[in-house]
Amino acid sequence: MRVTKGLKRSFVSGMILIAPLVLTLYVLRLLVNSSLQFIDPIVRETRLTQYTANVEIAAQLLAVVVIVGSIVLLGFLANRSVGRTVFGQVGRVVNVIPLFSTLYGSVRQVADSLVERNTAYESVVLVEYPREGVYSIGLVTGESPDVVESFAGADVYNVFLPNSPNPTAGRLVLLPEDQVHEIDMSVRRGMRLVVTTGMADDEPTPVTTDPSAFGVRE
Repeated sequence: MRVTKGLKRSFVSGMILIAPLVLTLYVLRLLVNSSLQFIDPIVRETRLTQYTANVEIAAQLLAVVVIVGSIVLLGFLANRSVGRTVFGQVGRVVNVIPLFSTLYGSVRQVADSLVERNTAYESVVLVEYPREGVYSIGLVTGESPDVVESFAGADVYNVFLPNSPNPTAGRLVLLPEDQVHEIDMSVRRGMRLVVTTGMADDEPTPVTTDPSAFGVRE
């Protein structure tokens, strides 16, 4: 029996070490494959291989460097007065395109909430959804129209319930004030919880290989 328990404990310890590594490599592989779908056409159209002695991997890395450099340059310009003016004009043009403006505005609002302290969302709240006793994270986007509050006979809030891990999708619910539970949490932290499916925290979780933490006893 002691040998069996020792083998079981060793197997679980090995799985605890290997499983996160295997899953991480699998996710990285998916990310790389999806990224190549965008990078390969750039390599072909710009003929970057002629600058890398026909080494395709080097051309792909060069394309990544160019893309990252372009993003950094755009960010640098966006923080300057000239860039704010130019991008502001672009934003105004986008806002006049009906469907595109809605999609762009939603994605931009979510992205801002992940990196900035000041966002268009007012606060993070808890809502009993999809059933009583189960709480979902919601984002208050404002007060409901007067006609809605008149119908409900109470103050009503517009609450966006983001999906996890894709917060750009979700649903809008109009809830009376007594069904909206305010919590002391920043919008940025609330959005990170949604994006990371609840794994984000202010303090990093220490890595453990103790099988007892997973319910395995000696």
